Amino acid sequence: MSKKKKIKETKEKLVKSVNKNVRSSTRKLNPILKSLVGKKVDVVLRNLAFSEKRISNDIGKTISSAVANAENNFQYNIDTLIVKEAYCGKQVVMKRFRPRAKGRASPILKPYSNVTIILSESKKMETHGTKS
Repeated sequence: MSKKKKIKETKEKLVKSVNKNVRSSTRKLNPILKSLVGKKVDVVLRNLAFSEKRISNDIGKTISSAVANAENNFQYNIDTLIVKEAYCGKQVVMKRFRPRAKGRASPILKPYSNVTIILSESKKMETHGTKS
């Protein structure tokens, strides 16, 4: 007889939004996504609006979708949402060929990615003392 596994129920509901088939490689997406983790949603959207990267527009749409999910499905307050996780994974790679000299061809790889954004409500931390 084996023991029954205890399942820990987390009271914290996570809000998830996935954007599939984003036309960019994971190598270009990862630095942008790592800079978003742990920040408030309004700060993240402002930073993405002023980013010069082409893909930041698609990431902003994914975060806006996650915020809409949080507001509609869980009745979260938008002002307290933070980005808990942001990661990407590989999707398909379109393969094209470029004609070269002497009848040769060189490959062109056009990778696609999946972007996943997970939001959670930030807990209000208790402050002790008068230090600011």
